[in-house]
Formats: sequence, C-alpha cells, structure tokens
Amino acid sequence: MKAEQVADGSGAGPAVRDSGPGAPAATGPASLSARAREAVLQRIVDRRYAQGARLVEREVAEELSMSRVPVREALRALVAEGLLELLPHSGVRVRRLEYTDVEHLYEVWEPLAVQASRLAARAVAAGDTRGPAGLRATLGQAESAAASDEGTREVAAHTAFHDGVVAMSGNPLLVRTMEQLSWQLRLLFGMREEPAHMRAQHAEMYRHICAGDAEAAAASTLLHVRDSRAVALRSLFGDA
Repeated sequence: MKAEQVADGSGAGPAVRDSGPGAPAATGPASLSARAREAVLQRIVDRRYAQGARLVEREVAEELSMSRVPVREALRALVAEGLLELLPHSGVRVRRLEYTDVEHLYEVWEPLAVQASRLAARAVAAGDTRGPAGLRATLGQAESAAASDEGTREVAAHTAFHDGVVAMSGNPLLVRTMEQLSWQLRLLFGMREEPAHMRAQHAEMYRHICAGDAEAAAASTLLHVRDSRAVALRSLFGDA
C-alpha cells in the first residue's frame, strides 16, 4: 500500500456505529468503511495488530473479505483519530502508545467516570431499576468469560459495565464524551494484568450504585480508575 492511499484524514466523516440487532442491513459505502474501522479497531484491542505493526491495505482488505476502498477509508479515519500513523512511502502502522497518551487519557477519564457513578447512584435512589439489572448482566458476562478464559469477551464485558454506568447517568453530553474514549479505554482494559481484581472493583462499584450511595460509588470508582492507571503504566512501561 502506498502512503498516498492513506490521506491525512481530512474529509473523513465522524465515526459511524454499526446498526443494532434487528436493524436493516447497511451496505452503503459509509457503512462498509464503518465496519472496516470497527474490525481494525477490534484487532488492535485484541493485539492481533500489535503496536508498531505495519498494516497493508491489500492484506487488511483480504482478511476482512472487503474491497480496498472501504478499508482505505477506515485506515484514513484511524490515522485522523491518532490510532494509526503514516509511514513515509510504505502505508500505515499501529501507533505505539506513549506514556503521555496514557496519562492524558486517565486525566480525562477519571473525573468523568467518577461523576458517572455518582449520577448513576442518584438515579437508583430516584427509582431506576433497569440500570442496575443491566450492570448485573455485564458482571455476569465478565465472570462467564473469565471462567472460560475468553479474554476478548471479558474485556468487552468490562467496557460494557462502564458504558452502562455512563448510560445510567442520564447525561447525554457525558455519554457522547465517553463514546469518544471507548476504544482507547478498551485497549487499556485488555492490558490489565489482574482481571480478577478488576472484576472485584466493578462488583464494589455496582454494590454502591445499587445502594443509591452516590459518594461511596464515586469513591470506589476513583479507586478503580487510579488502580487501572497504575496497572496500564506498569504493563506498558514498567512504571506505576
């Protein structure tokens, strides 16, 4: 793949999410490029595409059973998002996370996650019963995935837990902001060395949210996020 095939990201539209179950099958160019983007992102999260790995448009298209056009558009979008980077005259590669990347992500995520848990607990205190049921389901999915040693599914369940807490906040701006961090967080969740510890922390957060105790929920979330930061830095750089 030539470098000029992956532009600097100008003109790339906003990320498009796949349609939910039961929605009409989407086959237009934008939908195909969105599917390609999600597939490449998933492979980065799974570390099938390791940090620093060179991605060749033709090979990615063959792997995804797609034409090269939507794959090219997906790679352009991911370059614009900072998850891939251009290589002079030789395509793109998965961008290596720098120490400051992790620090910046957690600086943003920490206050948002803490406030989301606080608002979720207040929602329960005000009578929300559906939100806790959804959180309980994600905890069960994480336990099931751990028991069968399915790391990818467990990471997805942990991400879904945090997404569920954010959804319970009832704050659409918070939801949209967190959606922008979703894949970066998922990548870091996949690097956790202590998944059992993460499950225990999520269970503690769940307990306080379900009790409607906003400040206890916020405190347990703060502990969880700071612990997650330390583990991510240790996993990536040998530094907490």
